[in-house]
Amino acid sequence: MKLYHNLSQISFLKRNYAFKFLFVAFIGIHIPLIGILFFVLYSDHTVSPTSILIFSLIMTLLATLVTLLVLKQLIKPISIASKALDDYRSNRKLSVLPTEYKDEAGLLMCNIQESIYESESFINEKQDLIYMLSHDLKNFAGNPQGLAKLILSENPSDSVSHLAELICESTNLQFRYIENFIKLLKEQDQVVKVNQEARTVVFPNILPFINEQVEQRLTDKNITLNLSLEAVEAKLKIDEGLLVQVLVNLISNAVKFSYFDSEIKVRIYNDDTKLIIKVADNGIGFDKHQIEELFKKFTKMSRLGTANESSTGIGLYLCKKIIERNKGTLSASSDGKNRGAEFKIEFEI
Repeated sequence: MKLYHNLSQISFLKRNYAFKFLFVAFIGIHIPLIGILFFVLYSDHTVSPTSILIFSLIMTLLATLVTLLVLKQLIKPISIASKALDDYRSNRKLSVLPTEYKDEAGLLMCNIQESIYESESFINEKQDLIYMLSHDLKNFAGNPQGLAKLILSENPSDSVSHLAELICESTNLQFRYIENFIKLLKEQDQVVKVNQEARTVVFPNILPFINEQVEQRLTDKNITLNLSLEAVEAKLKIDEGLLVQVLVNLISNAVKFSYFDSEIKVRIYNDDTKLIIKVADNGIGFDKHQIEELFKKFTKMSRLGTANESSTGIGLYLCKKIIERNKGTLSASSDGKNRGAEFKIEFEI
């Protein structure tokens, strides 16, 4: 960076990065020529052609080596700018770049610096908005829960008490969904670190949370959930809450597109060095050319369920993002319309 700074003090090199390279290359080319001239002109004895040739080769090699080393130093601003961008993307580390230079490399560092700070400002504003939104959503869900608890405190009849308990249960699920959704939004603002620490996920511990959130949907359509737990635990680079939300979304998606009185199969097992989770149904399925469309944000493929359930078009998109951010893959397959569908999650373990 010192060489770049010194060259930037020369008036005719100040505003042009390419001229700096040409200047260094020009000097590097003429070093061996000047050396040969001095060797021939000021040698005390007759110089043989062989000596001139050998001396020329040595000077050329030395000059090339020096020129390459100098040029390597001259690209330091670009490497610094690249490192600053990588540090921000991988660790959200804010670097301070020199922005006083007027050539192309200086403008690059200046633009990267401004972009990093603008991105950080946008993320902070977005997080503030998320916190405000989550607080308001919890208030909206909390009002009916408060009324339901008030009703329960008055010792109502069994039927009214049952309805009030359903309201409490429903709002609790809403709270959990809001918390997981907010957690997802916050994770979207942080690129996953390469050395993210793996944690042990115990599947029997998370199954009750999954059952609790999909039980009512299954009951509404009289669908049986068949859970095959062939792996008890695994070390994964994913938070348990996010994994639960992904599985709930996949099972809910399967319920939506399954027919009444059918079955949904969930299988968790190890295959060599991989943990595999499959969610399969016997519902309406899809054509093979529609697979890529399934995982797009606000996909045009959003369809009504078998009981006219609506769709936001973002559920599968979010699931795929969560899994991929945590070093896994999510894929879908189907044998065609009305032949069911299967979603498969794979993690390296």
